[in-house]
Amino acid sequence: MSLLSDTLARVKPSPTIAVTTKAAELRAAGRDVIGLGAGEPDFDTPEHIKRAGIAAIEAGKTKYTAPDGIPELKAAICEKFARENGLSYTPDQVSVASGGKQILYNALMATLNPGDEVVIPAPYWVSYPDMVLLAGGTPVVAETSIDTGFRLTPEQLEAAITPKTKWLIFNSPSNPTGAGYDHASLKALTDVLMRHPHVHVMTDDMYEHLAYDDFEFCTPAQVEPGLYDRTLTCNGVSKAYAMTGWRIGYAAGPKALIAAMRKIQSQSTSNPCTISQWAAVEALTGPQDFLADNVRLFAGRRDLVVRMLNEAKGVTCPNPEGAFYVYPSIAGLIGKTSAGGALIKDDEAFATALLEETGVAVVFGAAFGLSPNFRVSYATSEAQLEEACRRIQRFCDGVA
Repeated sequence: MSLLSDTLARVKPSPTIAVTTKAAELRAAGRDVIGLGAGEPDFDTPEHIKRAGIAAIEAGKTKYTAPDGIPELKAAICEKFARENGLSYTPDQVSVASGGKQILYNALMATLNPGDEVVIPAPYWVSYPDMVLLAGGTPVVAETSIDTGFRLTPEQLEAAITPKTKWLIFNSPSNPTGAGYDHASLKALTDVLMRHPHVHVMTDDMYEHLAYDDFEFCTPAQVEPGLYDRTLTCNGVSKAYAMTGWRIGYAAGPKALIAAMRKIQSQSTSNPCTISQWAAVEALTGPQDFLADNVRLFAGRRDLVVRMLNEAKGVTCPNPEGAFYVYPSIAGLIGKTSAGGALIKDDEAFATALLEETGVAVVFGAAFGLSPNFRVSYATSEAQLEEACRRIQRFCDGVA
């Protein structure tokens, strides 16, 4: 009898974490490594948010709370959805968890039965399919393309839906591509969903505040009110507020679903970190002016990376609308050989050779369900990004 469950065999470790770990190991061994794999802002949590966490400790707010969040945080989340998204929720429609990943996982565990299908546009965040598999469901991948800006078309969504479809997981701006859906393109998708009342929508709006140029963020239940009762609108404080390690994610949706998610969380982790919850209250209700400053910083980094990668031989890099990633194609390099003698048979071979020969760590596209590409996180300094892009250019120049 095996100690490990059969369920574990259906999933794989996170490739993004693996790349970050490998880069750290090489750096510890003395290699000059620039890591572009982590999806984490490189600046600190804003001071007023840190002070709120410290104040919570000093006030003794360190005990258990309700399994899915303190009333003050749920009220702040309701206020945020009304203020920024035009969505009206009550506290019993809100769930708070230890990060956005737990929110998604709880929802899938609460709803999926064997045979249930979940439509996932590709490229996708690496965890979506594996969470579906862990919950007993079946991922149905709908591949987008660079020609559509990595956005799912209504025709692709229609083709992916079957009588077994329970969820569409929708992420805009996207990890890994940075692609964003404007109101018109999102309305075209919600029109399809309105024709299929058995399909629910799970949004991942984690990069909502990281939108550039004239792109304006919108979310499905905002665009199509008819989807309100079928939508779980998910978000968190990790990216926009530089609070990745604080581990606070949240969602709002139908009361019955939220109650089911609460039940699961009560028997797994119970409440998210109390101190982090109080810090998140300050994040959502306190000063927001720094968000615009961060967006300007990230937009400048994006422009630098897109320009320099498009100057690399065999690389095509679209200009994303949001998040802090680019997802270049290396179709022009496949089948060729690097200066160090590595055959670039696919994007994983490209990423491996790039790390070994130049010390630049990126995540290969197959991890996100669409090849031949790689993901760069530009959540690091311009100096590091410029040096990394120079190394990528030199590497690509040496491929023949």
